[in-house]
Amino acid sequence: MKVAIYSNDGKTSNKVANQLRNKISNSSLLEYDGLNPEIVISVGGDGTLLSAFHHYNDSVNNIRFVGIHTGHLGFYTDWRDYEVSKLIDSLEHDNGQSVSYPLLSIKIEYTDDGPDDNLVALNESTLKQINGTMVTDVYIKGEFFEKFRGDGLCISTPTGSTAYNKSVGGAIINPQLNAIQVSEMASINNRVFRTLGSPIIIPPDEWITIVPDNPMYNILTCDQLFIKNRLIKSISYSISDSRIYFAQYRHTHFWKRVSNSFIGVHNND
Repeated sequence: MKVAIYSNDGKTSNKVANQLRNKISNSSLLEYDGLNPEIVISVGGDGTLLSAFHHYNDSVNNIRFVGIHTGHLGFYTDWRDYEVSKLIDSLEHDNGQSVSYPLLSIKIEYTDDGPDDNLVALNESTLKQINGTMVTDVYIKGEFFEKFRGDGLCISTPTGSTAYNKSVGGAIINPQLNAIQVSEMASINNRVFRTLGSPIIIPPDEWITIVPDNPMYNILTCDQLFIKNRLIKSISYSISDSRIYFAQYRHTHFWKRVSNSFIGVHNND
């Protein structure tokens, strides 16, 4: 089986990555291949795994990911830095087991002569304006829904609902639901201007289109990637045809991850 390692630059992460390479080279069942891997091991945290996902985005349907966290427990990292030998043993006894999560498809149309973009996000995409209030029309399945005024909008996947989406008041969605969520950032609501004022959850057969009033001065993000200095005409969001796959040697239940991350150890008596 072909395995790649994607690590951040931290001292502990580099140490773990070197241990993995040595054990892979000594295994008769594993082969290191950074170009065409079947398994990608991310060493670091959730940010590192996001980077790994985008690095191998073109082959995401043919790859399964494994996350080793070298800091705090993450949502995408199931293994600890001291469990390298156990992980290698799981790789050698792999039978193709996996769990998959929905991804966010982002189609960007620009007003300038440059090419349009088709992106995929694992966590979320946001649209903000550099200065002043962002004003944009919001369409659901091609029909006008509202004119948003505020700091910005966050469109997230179910797994991404625990990230930036949660910090702006969005709901947490179990990734078994094939849906995307739109959450507002500091919307303006008064006697003159009005938005729904609550998160919107969109099913897989619908899509969201955002049309900024001003194509200039917008900043668009796709996970940790930034798109700026382009004149945005419209952005359409929907569930991607692709999904991300994780090798399910050990995979913590989603609500257990939520409890561990946001509530911590507690007594249910």
